[in-house]
Amino acid sequence: MSLAVATFSFVACTDLDEELKGDFNSTFNPQQVFKSVNVNRPLPNDGLGGAFARVLNGTANHGSYFSVQEVSSDEAVITQKGGDWFDGGVWLRMHRHEFDPQVGGINGAWGDSYGGITQCNSLLASTDALVSTPEAKAQLRFLRAYFYWRLLDVFGNVKITTQPLVDVPQSPRIDVYNFVVSELLAVIPDLPSDKEVYGRVNRYGAYALLSRLYLNAKVYKGLANHDPADLDAAIAAADQVINSGLYTLDQEYKDVFDPDNIDAKETIFVAPFDENSGQGMNFAMMTLHYPSQLTFDLTEQPWNGYSTLEEFYNSYDATDKRRTQNFVVGPQVDLNGNPILDLAFDPDDEDGAPINYTPEINQLAPSGSRQAGARLGKFNFKIGTRANMDNDFPLLRLGEVLLNKAEAEFRKNGGGLASINLLRARATVGSLGSLTEGVILAERGRELFQEALRRTDLIRFGAWTNAWWEKPSTVAKPHQILMPIPIEQINATAGTANPLTQNPGY
Repeated sequence: MSLAVATFSFVACTDLDEELKGDFNSTFNPQQVFKSVNVNRPLPNDGLGGAFARVLNGTANHGSYFSVQEVSSDEAVITQKGGDWFDGGVWLRMHRHEFDPQVGGINGAWGDSYGGITQCNSLLASTDALVSTPEAKAQLRFLRAYFYWRLLDVFGNVKITTQPLVDVPQSPRIDVYNFVVSELLAVIPDLPSDKEVYGRVNRYGAYALLSRLYLNAKVYKGLANHDPADLDAAIAAADQVINSGLYTLDQEYKDVFDPDNIDAKETIFVAPFDENSGQGMNFAMMTLHYPSQLTFDLTEQPWNGYSTLEEFYNSYDATDKRRTQNFVVGPQVDLNGNPILDLAFDPDDEDGAPINYTPEINQLAPSGSRQAGARLGKFNFKIGTRANMDNDFPLLRLGEVLLNKAEAEFRKNGGGLASINLLRARATVGSLGSLTEGVILAERGRELFQEALRRTDLIRFGAWTNAWWEKPSTVAKPHQILMPIPIEQINATAGTANPLTQNPGY
């Protein structure tokens, strides 16, 4: 069960202004230097901050959108570790696809999305000159469409509210899809055509999101097969981004996710997290074991929750740089190279007290091993990481757009190989000679791990109902491509003129 021991050394740095790109690593590169530096950039004073700050809610923390997208998939899990992380069984039910209107995270995902929509609607109704320009309104309409995409994808049948304090009837999923597409197309002429301002979006952000929407149109429209016109539209939208000349793949995959990733070359739209001014990224807390506080000199003790499934970890080639980047595995040590210990270790764990993150997990519940499972390390942890991390989260990036185009080309005419091999080359794995649906899904998983897209991908590929570790086949539950509308929201609207009705099957 033990993995090869990794060595680790820490060199103190006194010149905190020096930029050491690539010095953040979550898997203990020998002789690696880490620095606790907050690399930040001011957000524009354009009056839109109250709305755009809403993307920080639920994107990279526990109990909301990220949890719904990831814990329901085959790439992330929260095991019950005795008395830890049972939480009334909500995360076990999420993993097993035993969905109900009170399952973990769905009310947070609903509320965080509508919170952003409310902010957008309020500013769009404002007469303040700062937020009344065509570009400002286009930015807000894009952002509102983005939040509606989340609701469309997770819940399907929701209320399309575009004015403050105006209640409307619930709309069917196809109408929500058409609304999001039409809004994005409408705002493109008024969005900037040059590089986006930090924390905002340009027209290529709209095209990137459109490529995602068109690729999923079969699901959102309830079609049996992909419409060739939608595939053409996905390719055309992706090409707008690719041919803009504004975005290139970063030389190293890790550069997109480091704590100083504000200058990543391929990010198109980001959630601008910052440990001081833009809080809400809690990955270190969510995934690391309690004593790992000593490894990274964390300011708070982690929660020991999230890990990945062994099969998903093993889907990476051993030479794939993305595996090294995406996971924390192996024996863990403190800043001086000494093993860190779990003094309440499981008696059945052959590693004993020394922390050793192993890809194998003994069980989902009730006695999941406290140190089992490769941990989520894609967004690197720096020495001195706080409960809220510095890393920006790419909501849209070129890597995904290339994969969107590749998949649409494959579904249309069997193409797409060049784009996928471009990403594999960066990851230092060999080129593929051919594609299948299964190969594309696996490649999307390896590239886009921890970016909250896996649930969406599994549904589109028809793999959502498959059995995986500790989760049975749910082929008899096709309604589960939508999450149930939270019971809190059903109850809150029960006495209104337009009460919410539950999604079919729940």
